[in-house]
Amino acid sequence: VQLQASGGGLVQAEGSLRLSCAATGGTLSGYTVGWFRQAPGREREFVGVLSMNGVTAVYSDCVRGRFTLTRDDAKNTVYLQMNSLKPGDTATYFCASTYRNSASRSTSGYETWGQGTLVTVSS
Repeated sequence: VQLQASGGGLVQAEGSLRLSCAATGGTLSGYTVGWFRQAPGREREFVGVLSMNGVTAVYSDCVRGRFTLTRDDAKNTVYLQMNSLKPGDTATYFCASTYRNSASRSTSGYETWGQGTLVTVSS
């Protein structure tokens, strides 16, 4: 399976964007899906992770309450709804999947990665 992240763009502070992580060549059903982001000059950091059944989501402290993860297995897609965006959210966002039933916050916890989509938040 390959992952394709999309939906990034330029948005003003306090605006919203919805990112999508679509699977091709296979299914996301039965996989845990995580999102990470990487700003220029910084390490890739954990944003959130959604369980296989879509019931449990874990978020980083800096996005909790503003970002929401959902999944539509019929469309092989996981969504990251981002509200109340801040300039500090500017980064390239990556989705990743793992066959493990675990809410890993580490990049090493995922086997498959998408190519990333750029989110720029202006002040």
